[in-house]
Amino acid sequence: MITPRRLPARCAGIVTPFVLSLLMTFVVSAVSTARGVGFTPGFLSLWISAWGLSWLIAFPTLLMMLPIVRRITALIVEPPTR
Repeated sequence: MITPRRLPARCAGIVTPFVLSLLMTFVVSAVSTARGVGFTPGFLSLWISAWGLSWLIAFPTLLMMLPIVRRITALIVEPPTR
């Protein structure tokens, strides 16, 4: 069996917000679209459009905000003990 190639560990700082933004915008845009228009015949098309726009905003925002969120988290949470 061939094992798929994996990205190097240094890519985790980009891959994590990438995956998080995909999943979060997927769910939030579905809820928002359903709330706004209901499950109409055009729901899927509207949702995919909303998802794409949401992701285009969310991914760069996550990249910019992640260092701030890490600092805030460090102020709130005790560091791990070894």
